[in-house]
Amino acid sequence: MAPPRYWKGYLKLSLVTCAVSLTPATSPSEKIRFHTINSETGNRVRSRYVDAETGKVVSDKDQAKGYEIEEGRQIILEEDEIEAAAVESTRTINIEQFVPADSIDWIWYDSPYYLLPEDDVAEEAFAVIREAMKATDTVGISRLVLARRERAVMLVPRDKGIVLWTLRYGDEVREADEIYGKAPQKSGEKEMVSLIQTLIKDKTVKWEPSLAQDPVQDKLKDIIAAKEKDQKKKPSKKKKDDDDEIETPNNVVSIMDALKRSIDKEKKGKR
Repeated sequence: MAPPRYWKGYLKLSLVTCAVSLTPATSPSEKIRFHTINSETGNRVRSRYVDAETGKVVSDKDQAKGYEIEEGRQIILEEDEIEAAAVESTRTINIEQFVPADSIDWIWYDSPYYLLPEDDVAEEAFAVIREAMKATDTVGISRLVLARRERAVMLVPRDKGIVLWTLRYGDEVREADEIYGKAPQKSGEKEMVSLIQTLIKDKTVKWEPSLAQDPVQDKLKDIIAAKEKDQKKKPSKKKKDDDDEIETPNNVVSIMDALKRSIDKEKKGKR
């Protein structure tokens, strides 16, 4: 069964408009999610908003959005004021700019969504925009309101559709120089770089989604299944293999020696 639409609206490029919808490209539905319960009764625990000073429960009608302009002083915004601030991009993805496809670094990417036409009438206009971006090797830049937040978005043509990525805000991405400093980049010794390249080639495999599988989820499912059958199960200690053993050398081992040993080990493993 197809997943439900997350958002419905229009894709617009100049005078070309078509009805579209968004579906999240990722799904957390398979993840194990826990509820907080009362261990004495087995009942779920309900969270409630309380006044930080009085400790009294605040009803839904008395809850409001506030922005602290200084300590202890809040500016309250009404829901209609927040919605009015982004009314133009609530239901329309208006592509106003295009940039080269390889010009946006991956660090700006946030969340992916599949963008698809809503009906047969929209299919042609949607296909024209998609194929034109493919031909020019560009991606579209627009703005869109999702979950009451206006986001900059990037539209990337892919296969039969378009992937819409929300982009991180400008103040969310730190400059690399803030972390690494502005010191000149140090080059590694050529012989050691060559050995690393050999090690990389030995460990290179074809990408498969299973490489990003979460083993913790599988273990949790096993534990839950065992408890459901009222069986006691203690997590077995993982047997250490050669890769897990940490050697405590009596002397200082050089990086070069470690690399050579790593490559020898990979070759022996393949044999």
